[in-house]
Amino acid sequence: MLTDILNKHISGVSDYTEIRAQVNTNYGISIVSGNLVANSRVESSGVSARVYKNGVYGFSSMGEYSDESVKAVINAAEKNAVFLDSKVKKGKPPLAKTAAGSYQEKHDFIDVPQKVLLDYSRELDDYIAKKYPGLAAKGVLLRCDSIERLLHVSDGSFSHSIAPRSCIYVTMTAEASDGTNVELFEVMNCGKGYFTELFHDPSELYEKVDDLYCKLMEKKEGVFSQAGVCDCIIDSSIAGMIAHEAVGHTVEADLVLSGSVAASALGKKVASDKITIVDFAHTALGKPAPLPVYVDDEGTPCEDAVLIKDGILVGYMNNKESAVTFDMKPCGNARAYCFSDEPLIRMRNTAILPGKDKLADMIASIDNGYYLTKTMNGQADTIGEFMFGITMGYEIKNGKLGRAIRDTTISGVAFDTLKTVDMLSDEIEWTSSGYCGKKQPMPVSDGGPAVKCKINIGGR
Repeated sequence: MLTDILNKHISGVSDYTEIRAQVNTNYGISIVSGNLVANSRVESSGVSARVYKNGVYGFSSMGEYSDESVKAVINAAEKNAVFLDSKVKKGKPPLAKTAAGSYQEKHDFIDVPQKVLLDYSRELDDYIAKKYPGLAAKGVLLRCDSIERLLHVSDGSFSHSIAPRSCIYVTMTAEASDGTNVELFEVMNCGKGYFTELFHDPSELYEKVDDLYCKLMEKKEGVFSQAGVCDCIIDSSIAGMIAHEAVGHTVEADLVLSGSVAASALGKKVASDKITIVDFAHTALGKPAPLPVYVDDEGTPCEDAVLIKDGILVGYMNNKESAVTFDMKPCGNARAYCFSDEPLIRMRNTAILPGKDKLADMIASIDNGYYLTKTMNGQADTIGEFMFGITMGYEIKNGKLGRAIRDTTISGVAFDTLKTVDMLSDEIEWTSSGYCGKKQPMPVSDGGPAVKCKINIGGR
């Protein structure tokens, strides 16, 4: 745990100032076709200061955590703020007073030995090799990250948090009858916590590994989808990606100011009245959010940010400065990945809220379409146009699931697609294994129910 030496330095500043000490730790194991190809541990640590003066921020960081380095970064940040102010001359008043956040982590850092990670990964890989020797290729990837932050802000905010996350991924490749290879990828388990808290015995994952293999065999005999706009049910992981990539980024206030599609859509209907999208802070629908955030890196206490409510765009995600611009309450969306990064407006746990429909009824309502269950990648832009790769899905014929399909894509414009939604399943599932890549990486989660909509799907 970081020792707090920041408190004694924050009391002497004159302008609005944030001081943050941080330690990032990343562990990785990669076994590909039985060969260990990566065995890594990377740690970065240091301290930074950010000073606000007349509408500009001065920032400085140093890869050392001591009284001397804290004094140095505060002094450098103050000088940078004065210099920028002399050049830019925005002449803005001090930041508006907001609620001061306070959070103290009750969890200690757990240093998991690399051998524990390696032994677990090898045992899981050995199980796959012995049970499924006919695979063309396989892989076991283990990723663990931990971010410890200690923050003091001159407005009285304080936070000391530790955010560990541990994930295991398995990939399998098989040769299809046409001589091509088909691949399938699955997150076996992922969540908030250190590895030894979430994973105990590789046998606990064998059932998921077997299920992945069965789906790969279905995909191996699968058919290609027919290109065009059709009725589809997109499962929770794809719905979550639309919520994050195609909607969430367009309503981050900095991108709104840069001209995203949401700039002219506030208060307007952008989706079916069945659609509500929320960026949850630390609690979602009465349960802990997958990656909870209690105080952001500007010291703002975190609250849920409602983005779309009953189809109407009702809000943006803000930092302290943009909240003043848009006359909105900041909900704690300013986040920095590393000690040397400045906070940016970022998502936390972004999801489409569930509806009241049963998945079986949704499938039964479609005469000719697709049930799309897995995605591995995707991209979207600030107008909400998206394209996602689909790695698993099934035909729907006369209200029943049919053959599996090969890799394909879906595309569209998020707000247009969401206007076609007419059914939502009554359960929500989360994906929390990824990073958001907006200028700096950031652990995030997204989720949603199964969503029935019209969407453009690719063909062979």
